[in-house]
Amino acid sequence: MSRKNRPYHFYDTTSSVCSLCLYPVEAKILFKNNQVYMDKWCPEHGTERVLVMDDADYYRKCREVYVKAPEMPERFATPMRYGCPYDCGLCPDHMQHSCLSIVEITDMCNLDCPVCFADSGMSREVKLPHLPYRHKSIDTVKAMLDTVVASEGMPDVVQLSGGEPTLHPQLFEILDYIKTLPIRHVMINTNGIRLAKEPEFVAKFAEYAYRRPASHPALNDGKQGIEVYLQFDSLHDDKIRVLRGANLANIHAQALANLEVHNLSTTLVATIARGLNDDELGEIIAYASGFRCVRGVSFQPLSVSGRVDGHTDLTDALPDGRERLTISELRRKIAAQSKIFTLDDIVPVPCNPDTLAMGYALKLENHIAPLTRYVTPDVIMQGGENTIMFEQNPKLQQTLQREAKDQLIKVLSTNHSPESQANCLSELLCCLPKISAPDLAYDNVFRLMIVQFMDAQNLDIRSLKKSCIHFAQPDGKMIPFESFNIFYRDDKQQKLAEIRQTLDTARFARRTVNAENSQAKKSHTQKLTVTALTTD
Repeated sequence: MSRKNRPYHFYDTTSSVCSLCLYPVEAKILFKNNQVYMDKWCPEHGTERVLVMDDADYYRKCREVYVKAPEMPERFATPMRYGCPYDCGLCPDHMQHSCLSIVEITDMCNLDCPVCFADSGMSREVKLPHLPYRHKSIDTVKAMLDTVVASEGMPDVVQLSGGEPTLHPQLFEILDYIKTLPIRHVMINTNGIRLAKEPEFVAKFAEYAYRRPASHPALNDGKQGIEVYLQFDSLHDDKIRVLRGANLANIHAQALANLEVHNLSTTLVATIARGLNDDELGEIIAYASGFRCVRGVSFQPLSVSGRVDGHTDLTDALPDGRERLTISELRRKIAAQSKIFTLDDIVPVPCNPDTLAMGYALKLENHIAPLTRYVTPDVIMQGGENTIMFEQNPKLQQTLQREAKDQLIKVLSTNHSPESQANCLSELLCCLPKISAPDLAYDNVFRLMIVQFMDAQNLDIRSLKKSCIHFAQPDGKMIPFESFNIFYRDDKQQKLAEIRQTLDTARFARRTVNAENSQAKKSHTQKLTVTALTTD
């Protein structure tokens, strides 16, 4: 008699949380029709299947090829008691240091974005009247920055976020303090409104970027990069309005014009929703490549967190588990729409390959030349320490392995003389050393990122433990992005406290049962001994 087969391939087990009650659940990773699903089962809410990636081959590359030894932070701030994700952080069970540390300096914002994961903005006071709505004090911000340094030693990248950080009245005092810390690179996460309306504000940013050296002795050259992380979801107001609740196309254009005047390093950041702006990826890349100041584009598929969940205008774009826009699909869409990047140019980032992908290119006079396709996975895996912002990594000053160098020269040999080739191969890929080419500036690097933030539906605890994007807290904790937004932000901590109490109760019950069983076994053994003695 032939046995019945299941309609999928079983790949692995993991753990997750029930998206309804947020209690821990076991999960399976399944392949079906070359798509990757996570199957979860909750005793109270039943089964749940969610699409993780739509390309099993790419998923296996992430899991089996682009894997490096995890890098530890300088210290762990919390003990292991309840298990991931209820012990953040970072606890000793976490497998990756902070490549990007986020410091939220304000709750206030001049927009009310439907996709805001921080639930900041004008509606916050109405929705969360019991919570403070304010700029964080300079002492609180300093404490968060000190947390980052204590955890990382020399942090790769610190991002000031909010709310809208440019509204903070002490922003430049905060930047002054950062100048005294051993932080290699600073990002300002902004919607661009103030940058568009106040050219003098941009000029002051440029002063901090170019004319005010860092004073920490560890940064012995005094250099500390400052970059603008500019919200840029679309070129069209009808699409921007759905995601941001306002017409911002002209604002973004003016902000970029003001940034271009000073050549202030800028990354365009786009939240991508299925059926809304996922047909605009190539257009955004092409637009970005036309600016001298733009160093790259970061695409972030829409996830269910913050204000997104339940927002009626976003119903059609919300991930429902099976229609989720995944990192693998976004990668294919970029390759199909872009005239610059192919699939071979967009590879997993080893520090957390499930949720991060990137590609690098050189910005030359009249075109952009992709580089990543010429670097083999084994070269990437033999590189240096894990970090998203590879340009700020001092280990990148080493000579690139000859194999990678020979391959990379091929991309430039048709367009450049041997003399110019040496000046076109300086900054390459996350976790790689670089070719020594001092004449090549940061301006020549164009970076493409895909960042997929998990939510309660697709949360894979195995992947969460490798999260390298963390929120700094004034009490010394660094909390991974996804777990912070699900469990630790604002009043979500009430649910976390309930789960912890339940886990404590269950642990106590198990200990009681174990103690009773142990006592019963001991009594039984003593009884047998007495019986044996009596018989003798």
